[in-house]
Amino acid sequence: MAYASFRSIGAYVPEKILTNQDLEKIVDTSDEWITKRSGIKNRHISADDQTASDLGKEAALIALKRAGMTAEDLDMIIVASISGDYLFMPSTACVLADKLGVKNIPAFDVLAACTGFIYALSTAKAYIESGMMKNILIVGAEALSKFVDYSDRTTCVLFGDGAGAAIITATDNADERIRDIHISADGTYQDFLITPGGGSKHPCSAYVTDERLHFMKMKGNETFKVAVRTLTNDVEEMVKNNNITLDDIKLFIPHQANYRIIKAVGDAIGIRDDQLVLTVDKFGNTSAASIPMAINDAYEAGRLKTGDLMLLDAFGGGLTWGSALVPYAGK
Repeated sequence: MAYASFRSIGAYVPEKILTNQDLEKIVDTSDEWITKRSGIKNRHISADDQTASDLGKEAALIALKRAGMTAEDLDMIIVASISGDYLFMPSTACVLADKLGVKNIPAFDVLAACTGFIYALSTAKAYIESGMMKNILIVGAEALSKFVDYSDRTTCVLFGDGAGAAIITATDNADERIRDIHISADGTYQDFLITPGGGSKHPCSAYVTDERLHFMKMKGNETFKVAVRTLTNDVEEMVKNNNITLDDIKLFIPHQANYRIIKAVGDAIGIRDDQLVLTVDKFGNTSAASIPMAINDAYEAGRLKTGDLMLLDAFGGGLTWGSALVPYAGK
């Protein structure tokens, strides 16, 4: 039987850093307020000519190198993003495939906001375990700064740009298999995190731009409450369904949206500090890129080794959520 394994990780952030002190000059806010509300100190900002696929390419090249592979070895490319190169088409995955120099393989995007990487991971796992594919590149890539309203202090302080990539491969070693993935959604809360303009509901127009509907909007307090409850329940179910304890988990890697959410979930489920991976302070919320960037951060810090069990947990616009129990099968 073919299993899906998490073979390598890579990440990339653009050079420019936007600090809390920089934001104090742009909008009515302060370093103290931002830090207390979110835990964020810095976020990386893409250059004017940098797109999500540009960031994704750099992350993908690192992941391929660490897996001992080239782009020609890939059978499929999946990109998770809410800030793709184009509004509807072509997909960012197709653009990325071209930049990597590969043709004649499936390439498509998934749209699940901050849960996008786990949705992509679930899709890759299904393709590999069905026997249809052997080597799949999954990428979370975001250029969110291009969709942030820098006159809205409730959102502009939160988001940053970056990309993370992973190679998912077929294996016959059951110890390397991705053990479990759970993904779900509830459209009842669709207006909690939303970009209202630009789609078929509010097509591009002077009204959309005048009302600033082409920027991200968020109901922060409402989102916080649902996120904490949903993420906590998802982790508890994942642990219970797989007959493990939290002590079996080497690293808990949640979506890096807000330190207060992460802390509340961690306290609720009893995660130790040495198990928790935190990058929200230096990268901010990078949506679908958040989890792979955090995995890469742990890897490069020497905290993630071959065989270590990761518990991934994410929550995003849709509303969507998901968790995954993943051994690291790389070197």
